Amino acid sequence: QVQLLESGGGQVEPGGSLRLSCAPSERTASPYTMAWFRRVPGKERDFVSSIVWTAGITNYAESVKGRFTISRDVAKKTLYLQMNSLKSEDTAVYYCAGARSPTAFRYTDSNSYDYWGQGTQVTVSS
Repeated sequence: QVQLLESGGGQVEPGGSLRLSCAPSERTASPYTMAWFRRVPGKERDFVSSIVWTAGITNYAESVKGRFTISRDVAKKTLYLQMNSLKSEDTAVYYCAGARSPTAFRYTDSNSYDYWGQGTQVTVSS
């Protein structure tokens, strides 16, 4: 079972920036799509952004468009999320996820993803 390792979380003031990274813990085949989700305690895990690994096609939740940028380094098999103009409502645990196949795939649906990271806490507070 592939494990993903996230890093880059922390605490930042409103308006600040953070960059999250995610890489597999072992050698693995390239995914079909990778994504970031986030969860606030007591709520469902919400879609943030996704990228089709080979084609580089990206998608974003409306709440983060224009502020967050997803990218990947294909050679390093590393996924990134650049988060700018952070708001208090961005506070959450952020998870990266990978999907192996386009079959029946919906990029906003967490059930479409096959493997996940443990999560990294992002706190936006003054």
